[in-house]
Amino acid sequence: MERKWWHEAVVYQIYPRSFKDTTGNGVGDLRGIIEKLDYLEKLGVDVIWLSPVYKSPMDDNGYDISDYRDIAAEFGTMEDMDELIAQAKERGIKIIMDLVVNHTSDEHPWFIEASKSKDNPYRDYYIWRDPKDGGVPNNIPSIFSGPAWEYDEETEQYYFHLFSKRQPDLNWENPQVQKEIHQMMNFWLEKGIGGFRMDVIDLIGKEVDQKITSNGPRLHPLLQEMNQATFGNYDVLTVGETWGATPEIAKLYSDPERNELSMIFQFEHMTLDWDDEEGKWSPKPLDFKKLKKVLSKWQTELKGQGWNSLFWNNHDLPRIVSRWGNDQEYRVESAKMLATLLHFMQGTPYIYQGEEIGMTNVKYESIDDYNDIEILNFYRDNLKRGYTHQQMMEAIWQNGRDNARTPIQWDDSENAGFTVGTPWLKVNPNYTEVNVQEALNNHDSIFYYYQKLIRLRKENDVIVYGDYQLLLEDDDSIFVYTRNLADEQILVIVNFFKAEAEFILPEDISFDNKELLISNYEVDEDESIDKVELKPYEARAYRLT
Repeated sequence: MERKWWHEAVVYQIYPRSFKDTTGNGVGDLRGIIEKLDYLEKLGVDVIWLSPVYKSPMDDNGYDISDYRDIAAEFGTMEDMDELIAQAKERGIKIIMDLVVNHTSDEHPWFIEASKSKDNPYRDYYIWRDPKDGGVPNNIPSIFSGPAWEYDEETEQYYFHLFSKRQPDLNWENPQVQKEIHQMMNFWLEKGIGGFRMDVIDLIGKEVDQKITSNGPRLHPLLQEMNQATFGNYDVLTVGETWGATPEIAKLYSDPERNELSMIFQFEHMTLDWDDEEGKWSPKPLDFKKLKKVLSKWQTELKGQGWNSLFWNNHDLPRIVSRWGNDQEYRVESAKMLATLLHFMQGTPYIYQGEEIGMTNVKYESIDDYNDIEILNFYRDNLKRGYTHQQMMEAIWQNGRDNARTPIQWDDSENAGFTVGTPWLKVNPNYTEVNVQEALNNHDSIFYYYQKLIRLRKENDVIVYGDYQLLLEDDDSIFVYTRNLADEQILVIVNFFKAEAEFILPEDISFDNKELLISNYEVDEDESIDKVELKPYEARAYRLT
């Protein structure tokens, strides 16, 4: 496989409204990101993935776009955006934009026109159907609850929306829609961005009459046409959000021979503690052996035919240190452990803002303190189904999306140094202990651990390109694997739990010399690794030669 710059890159995701506010309106903005570029350069990241900053009524925090070529006023101006791209470039950092093209806002000029009449030139930019038996055209549900069809009184038809009714789905069967989107993508590429993260891109090949919403038959031809018309002409990173992907499907997207995407986000590992029926709102204990199996499957099956995205967190997921780590007495150790486990694997690592300082989930007592449309719909709908307030809150505390969206904790001043105004979402009360300033002042902090992991990846080809092998797959508490390239081997040993655990070196691992690359506890470098008593959440990585 030809080597690409993004194989060796580390990406940092910014959720702009929660990053840094410079105007005092309580909402993070582009100038706040510019202000903190030195911090990100210090961390060592190569790419910033920016969640949407386009013009939007913010029904779904910017994932409902009303103008793809303008910036939302609360985030700043196009001049600010141009400056961010230029300032990041000076520091060797590329900006990738969030591409939301499964749907637009209902305030997009295309939809406003489409709603006027059945024969409007823009009508076919969206998906419209006549009522069936006096009701919805079919029973496809919306991901945000309720049916995926909304009745339009004016034209007496339903339009299709897989998300909020204010997010009508685009009709990708219309060549004019494709052309408009391609032109818009080239507008951004010509500004010098480093690529796109593609929101729910597996949905654009849908066939609603057949009730196919994801991985439709037209999906891959559409992506190949997009590649040819836009980013295929640039040396950029493209990553698709694909919730239902298997390794076989992932190869269709990311095999370089197919000219589609650089990589995808697959979520198989991130749904292992979701209930099979009720999903994330009824979480179950994590099956640790299954986690090992799933992560290892993705490591080995894409080898040479695709590329992995490595992530624990994003704006839709709870904080990993609260989810699978221990956000109380072992917050620092378990955050470092989870980082070690991920960053030595093959793929491009993604760090979600605040992850590098071990930010945790939040427990607001009142539902009124939450903002997320998904949380609020879930709460309202399930109260009607007979669930108690307490049941609902427990589920929200564990898996609600606002866990990831609380403002970044910059220091221990009021509102964590995020804003001088009233933050759009309450700051996590633990900001006085967990904040960037504290992390930068403590050389044993999670921040410096991430900094070292990023540096190790840049200095060691074996971490980027080496073969992966899982060891001790039946062990109930430790995750051990090797990475091999030429005569170099890296051994990663991780105790995933609070209880102490014993590691015994497998007989087939032989070496003359060992070098401790990183560990989250003090370790005697001369200590034998034939048999190791691992402390709670202990992680180590060795170079063996």
